[in-house]
Amino acid sequence: MSKPKEKQKSQKQRFIEAARKLECDESEKAFEDTFERVVPPKRGTDGAEDDSEA
Repeated sequence: MSKPKEKQKSQKQRFIEAARKLECDESEKAFEDTFERVVPPKRGTDGAEDDSEA
């Protein structure tokens, strides 16, 4: 006798389960910390966050 087929989970549900299994953090602070490590800082700025041109 064969096992009954399970209904396939949605991609969203599989993603959520994988994230929980990996103990991912959903906080904005964790995202910002990781983003700063991955994305290099812009060159030629003085550290000001104002993107407007004078």
